[in-house]
Amino acid sequence: MSDSSQPLVTEPAPEPAGDELAVAVAQRFEGVAHDSHGQAVVFVERARWHDVAVYLRDEERITQCVDVTAVDHLDDETRVVPAGVQAERFEVVANYLSHPRNRRVRVVCEVPADDCAVPSLVDVFPGLAFPEREVFDLFGVHFDGHPDLTRILMPEDWIGYPLRKDYAIGRIPVQFKGIENAR
Repeated sequence: MSDSSQPLVTEPAPEPAGDELAVAVAQRFEGVAHDSHGQAVVFVERARWHDVAVYLRDEERITQCVDVTAVDHLDDETRVVPAGVQAERFEVVANYLSHPRNRRVRVVCEVPADDCAVPSLVDVFPGLAFPEREVFDLFGVHFDGHPDLTRILMPEDWIGYPLRKDYAIGRIPVQFKGIENAR
């Protein structure tokens, strides 16, 4: 199924998000600031993914990237896409936190299925080494520049990415790393 055949719900042109940090990031990196259930969200181009992390750390006193994950929107009929965002099959999502400023912001970049890669943020936030490996292992998103992008949960010889929506449905017994006898 082609990504372009997905029905998408496009929101009307957004009012600038009330969060000044999200608005500043969106303006500086030509992104789209959005409010999602009270959470400041900024959609940025994939090419600016790494630059946004450096900016948040160095200029906005963001002290931590709490998590990096991905979302597969294949056949997602209820997906809401803010105006100005070009929807792709995958989204890579980073959640940032500033303890001194008591602020949170979520940054999202769209990733096409035929070029499923984004820049690694490990050099900016070293704690992301394992979350990036997990996203790679389960979704197949490559993090360019990651120092050790290898499987972390699935066996080395496993073929495929189990959290992709086109992965076969059904119970397949899996022997995870480090577990001698699962049952």
